[in-house]
Amino acid sequence: MGKKIFGTNYPVSICFIVVNEFCERFSYYGMKALLTLYFLNYLKWDKDLSTAIYHAFSSLCYFTPILGAFIADSWLGKFKTIIYLSIVYVIGHVVKSVGAIPTVGSTDLHIALSMSGLILIALGTGGIKPCVAAFGGDQFDEEHTTERQKFFSIFYMSINAGSLLSTVITPILRGDVQCFGGDCYALAFGVPAALMVVALVVFIAGSSMYKRTPPQGNILWEVCSCIVFAIKNRWNRSKNDPSRKHWLDWAEEKYSMRLIQEIKMVIRVLVLYIPLPMFWALFDQQGSRWTLQATRMNMAFGDSFVIKPDQMQMLNALLILIFVPIFDLIIYPLVTLCGIKITPLRKMATGMVFAALAFGAATLVEVNVVKTVVNPAPAGSSLLQVVNLAEGDVSLKALDADLSLESIQYLADPPQYEILPLSNGQLKFQITFNGSTFQCSEDAQQHKAYSVIVYPDTDGISCKLAEDYIKKNEDGNPLLRFLNTQPEAVNITVGDVNFYVPPSYDVTLNKTVARGEYTDVICTSQSGNSSKLNLGLLDFGASYTVILTEESGKIATHKIVDVKANNVHIAYQIPQYVLITAGEVMFSITGLEFSYSQAPANMKSVLQAGWLLTVAFGNVIVLIVAEGAGLEQWIEFLLFASLLLGVFIIFSIMALFYTYVDPEEVEKIYLENSVREEDDSDFKKKNNEMELKKTGKSTRM
Repeated sequence: MGKKIFGTNYPVSICFIVVNEFCERFSYYGMKALLTLYFLNYLKWDKDLSTAIYHAFSSLCYFTPILGAFIADSWLGKFKTIIYLSIVYVIGHVVKSVGAIPTVGSTDLHIALSMSGLILIALGTGGIKPCVAAFGGDQFDEEHTTERQKFFSIFYMSINAGSLLSTVITPILRGDVQCFGGDCYALAFGVPAALMVVALVVFIAGSSMYKRTPPQGNILWEVCSCIVFAIKNRWNRSKNDPSRKHWLDWAEEKYSMRLIQEIKMVIRVLVLYIPLPMFWALFDQQGSRWTLQATRMNMAFGDSFVIKPDQMQMLNALLILIFVPIFDLIIYPLVTLCGIKITPLRKMATGMVFAALAFGAATLVEVNVVKTVVNPAPAGSSLLQVVNLAEGDVSLKALDADLSLESIQYLADPPQYEILPLSNGQLKFQITFNGSTFQCSEDAQQHKAYSVIVYPDTDGISCKLAEDYIKKNEDGNPLLRFLNTQPEAVNITVGDVNFYVPPSYDVTLNKTVARGEYTDVICTSQSGNSSKLNLGLLDFGASYTVILTEESGKIATHKIVDVKANNVHIAYQIPQYVLITAGEVMFSITGLEFSYSQAPANMKSVLQAGWLLTVAFGNVIVLIVAEGAGLEQWIEFLLFASLLLGVFIIFSIMALFYTYVDPEEVEKIYLENSVREEDDSDFKKKNNEMELKKTGKSTRM
């Protein structure tokens, strides 16, 4: 072994590996934290497609480790595999960052670059996943098992530290730094790209110190070949062989009995893996559905601190660092003292229950979150609210429909939207004002929402339709527009957003502004006069129409709430993160330990591949549900919770019939059998020699 750290048994080379892992995990989780909002706000995809692509990417990241393990074990070795696939990883990050620059080509080019970048990132991160930790373990001599175990603990801590910091920092780079007139996704993706470059440079810097083991052949390939041969051999034989009690015994002609027995042990564990993808289907929605839920919540902690919806994911990494020692040092010993036997499979089953409870909590939050959401109008109808600017009460009756609104007050905030059937694509109204009636009609479209603006004109009363944007803003910030009753256009600057407000009852388009109090908004008329407007609090998720009127020779503002502000605080997501993280500690960490403890020494990589595939298939489940089910979000959450509880029951039954094995004891049995076989062979050989001597025959041919 090479140089050691300050006379200890820890090789210096592991420092480079730990720093490499920290930077790589920062790179991966920092980029992934932004993906869902990037798809929504930058590529303008809907929530279901954004969720589906997010989980398709996550799934690919857990399919590619098999490819990385095959390349490392059969061809390049771990060191070269990490180097080459890290280069692919860096290229993917650069392509992804370039795709987030608005001035680079069209939307189709942005999509092409983004998808190409994600594929390369998945190849990179997945390809090096099975290599880096194992390469770190290779740096230790066999007798230094204690140091190796501590290394893996440090390695795991570096993963969570990188995840924690990145999920705090990259959302800040996205939202607080403005570039190209909006959120700076190019910078937010660029910083993880830079960290991946650092990871590669640091790893290469330690090249001269690494202990490298050459490729030993791919055990996963050998296992698959043995299974395929057994199936083919059994299929081609017309008669049953009573001596072959297991279908794998049909591989005896080509493969050793020891390999066959080891594969049998592995298959028993892999059968237990069959229900596990459902846990990951819930767990990985922290970055998709739960982030989308956060965009419709109040994210302010007091007046000075505001969290971003994609920053909530950092809770998982933070809680992992807190929960692991608490469970190991306090909870598990206390449960044991209560006389309850703790086994790995029981812990995993309990983890499933906690994850289901987390989605139960998410369901309760979602039910309350949607109370501020305006549902779109059904087919053949539109939504309607009335804004009265006629300086007196008006009444409105919809012709060809059973809708009549009485005594609508001047500048009153409409209480709610009314559903109004469309007649030949038009909305027709009769308006009563000061005893006179007026009629107006406007073209409209189904599923959309409109404000009917009633205003005075030279003939008495008139009306116009303004289309309303009733969807919650995808990044959680408020939407704002202005309606100008003045004969002169004005320019208004809200924060760093500029509005040109036309005269004579025209309405501007909705624009996103940062959440906050706006008490001194600059308003400048075309004639050069300027004044300050007080817009008050523009809160999370709300849509506002600010009406500009004249009072005492000055411009006054009247704020109408088109869509209510988010009234469920982001803190209500904390219980679901606590529950899902507790479930992860009991399920994920225990599952890895169980897999290793139940696998023969040379089969641990096979079970590692099987474990990673459960994560991949879990993300496939979410992809299918998101694109195919079309359920309301709270119903979808409840469905996932129910499915996992069902899987918990199935897994618990399977666990009852599982018999734990000790691979070391199995190893002893193999050695004892080998000794017996050698003794039997020697005994038979001596007997044969004695018989030959008696008959006068030589043992040589």
